Amino acid sequence: MNLTYIIKSIPYQSTWPIRHQVMWPNKALDYVKLEADEAGIHYGLFVDKELVSIISLFIDSGGEVAQFRKFATLVSYQGKGYGIALMKHLFSELISLKVERIWCNARIHKAGFYERFGMIQTEERFVMGGIEYVVMEKSVILS
Repeated sequence: MNLTYIIKSIPYQSTWPIRHQVMWPNKALDYVKLEADEAGIHYGLFVDKELVSIISLFIDSGGEVAQFRKFATLVSYQGKGYGIALMKHLFSELISLKVERIWCNARIHKAGFYERFGMIQTEERFVMGGIEYVVMEKSVILS
């Protein structure tokens, strides 16, 4: 697969339309906004200058543990490798940021995707907005 794309940091407000369209289209736009958005690091993957995939990273105050949230790719771009490319970029950024552990709240039906990156399911599960989630985590090997 030969993908042409650019990944770069984006303003948090730029994540909202894709979060809304992909994750919670039946909710108000405010539903996808996070209180912590301003403190996060937000990455966007662009194809032909169009933002098609986003992910937000939140590092704890100690700098050793981070959570990624609101990972979404426009439906018409899913299954083409763009989400994988964005995840790989995120994991390489964790090393340069000296993050030791990463975790996320994964939708149960998407857990297999995150396992491809070495993330493991914990025992912690919950339901939010009628969707089942599992907490997943991974230790980051710092070089």
